[in-house]
Amino acid sequence: MNGPERAGGAYTWDRSFRIWDAYFAFVWLATLVFVLGTGHPGRPVRLVAAALLVLLIPLFVWVGRPLLREDPPEPRRALGYLVAAMALFLPSAVLVGETRLMTFALVPQCFMTLRIRWALVVVAVINLVPVVGWALVWWPGDEAVFFNGMFAVVTFVFSTAVGTWIIRIIEQSQERASLIAELDTSRHEISRLSTAHGALAERERMAREIHDTLAQGFTSLLMLVQAVEAELDDDIAQARRHLALMDETARQNLAEARALVAGGAPADLHGASLPDALRRLAARHGTELRMTGPVRPLPAGPEVVALRACQEALANARRHAGSSVTVDIALTYADEALTVSVRDDGCGFDPHTTTGGYGLAGLRARATEAGGTALVDSTPGDGTTVTVRLPVPPPRSSS
Repeated sequence: MNGPERAGGAYTWDRSFRIWDAYFAFVWLATLVFVLGTGHPGRPVRLVAAALLVLLIPLFVWVGRPLLREDPPEPRRALGYLVAAMALFLPSAVLVGETRLMTFALVPQCFMTLRIRWALVVVAVINLVPVVGWALVWWPGDEAVFFNGMFAVVTFVFSTAVGTWIIRIIEQSQERASLIAELDTSRHEISRLSTAHGALAERERMAREIHDTLAQGFTSLLMLVQAVEAELDDDIAQARRHLALMDETARQNLAEARALVAGGAPADLHGASLPDALRRLAARHGTELRMTGPVRPLPAGPEVVALRACQEALANARRHAGSSVTVDIALTYADEALTVSVRDDGCGFDPHTTTGGYGLAGLRARATEAGGTALVDSTPGDGTTVTVRLPVPPPRSSS
């Protein structure tokens, strides 16, 4: 529980305890008035009973009140306090019957400080012993004993019923408070785990974006630098073409970095359709794009995944099969699916034996997040085909 909640809870408890203080003072004062105002027994006896009642005040203020504010009260100290209170109350109640009004202040304290079994024992003593002692000391008439005894029994039954009910409510409230605290702790833990999971997912997403854009662009730049170094002495024209390609690649990388920081669409898709972006990508790799089906606007998600899949497949073909490999790119628009396929006639590999690397794993992760599939079909010596199929909304009817 945080600081403000604790402060609010403490303030509420202080206010409710002031009400209890006022209740105790009211019952004590009313009992004292009844004791001093009754006509029987004589004045000296009534003064003794009143003096015992007066001693209850410092006992309550110095011992009982701090004990009642504990959560929960220490059982031995609570029992000692109630024994001391009964040592003052019982003689007074035996001497003057009107003192039994004080039970309305003492009985609640039993249930507030003791476990239910001990509380019932003490409540029985407080209700029944004064009547028995009063009858034995003063020997009143049978009718008076009967009515006082019945009043004591009714008071005991009422105290037991109400006290037990209140204890059950308090226990349920404590259980609910404990459950709420556990739920609050679980909620904070879930929030922490969700934040951590979100951060991890964002790191993975950024890693895929960097791998599919910046890393591949830098790899292309390194390869072009090596090519230019080899061509500077023998083929200046080809070196210049490669330098121009380096310039274009660097600008493309810069645009991708800006799009990545801004969280927008890839640079190739900015202000352009997916076929246009794939045509530019194919031109940079010296190949062409084949299209099937009617082209239509699609949500950004599938188009980004299709573009990134094509970029990854082309980069893998260049990296592993060489720049002389023939690559074929196909884009198919169907009613409920978008399919992009990249095939090369390079050396191929065994997809089941490859480990590590981020490219194919990231490609499959992208396709899965978009609700699609990514298949890699390759055989050593027979080239590689990467096919990504993504669900898309069906075309709107023209009617």
